[in-house]
Amino acid sequence: MDAIYRTQRHFYDLTRKYYLLGRDRLIAGLAPPEGGTVLEVGCGTGRNLIEAAKRWPKARFYGIDISAAMLETARAKVAAAGLSERITLAQGDATAFDAAALFGVERFDRIFQSYTLSMIPDWQGAIREAAGKLAPDGRLDIVDFGQQERLPGAFRRLLFAWLGQFDVTPRTNLAEVIDSTASAQGLRARFTPLYRGYAWSARLTAA
Repeated sequence: MDAIYRTQRHFYDLTRKYYLLGRDRLIAGLAPPEGGTVLEVGCGTGRNLIEAAKRWPKARFYGIDISAAMLETARAKVAAAGLSERITLAQGDATAFDAAALFGVERFDRIFQSYTLSMIPDWQGAIREAAGKLAPDGRLDIVDFGQQERLPGAFRRLLFAWLGQFDVTPRTNLAEVIDSTASAQGLRARFTPLYRGYAWSARLTAA
């Protein structure tokens, strides 16, 4: 990841805003409880955490990323936004991380994964790991590339070929993995295609 993002991190946010659709929709719907905890898995440059912290000023925010280069950029952006006291960042593997050791928090009211699963080899493990760290009544929200199922085939082929240049693989069976994770962990599942299937949104909610 550091090899991929060592250079990209400097212009990542400028370019991604045009095609990582649904991120702000996810953030607007987080609605954490007052004093609640919010974790982003795969926080990248910190862009989403900063936007979420501004929108939900009474919550506490945490982020993990496996890339030290991305975290360097994220910490600088968080500091520049004046949010260092409300956003805590740490290096961690999305498929296996000790939240208590990293943050002193074992479970979270809200967890989100925004365009990260399409880059994580064991993406199913990343979903299970995050779902297992939900507090009672907590929620895991996901947005990522869909299968472009209601868009022209030529667009799909062009987009997927381009994404492949960056080791990005949209997950064809995301809905099935969401359902199986919900069944295994006693959660409620919801799956919603967005923008004619350009993006897919999923939610797991703890009882």
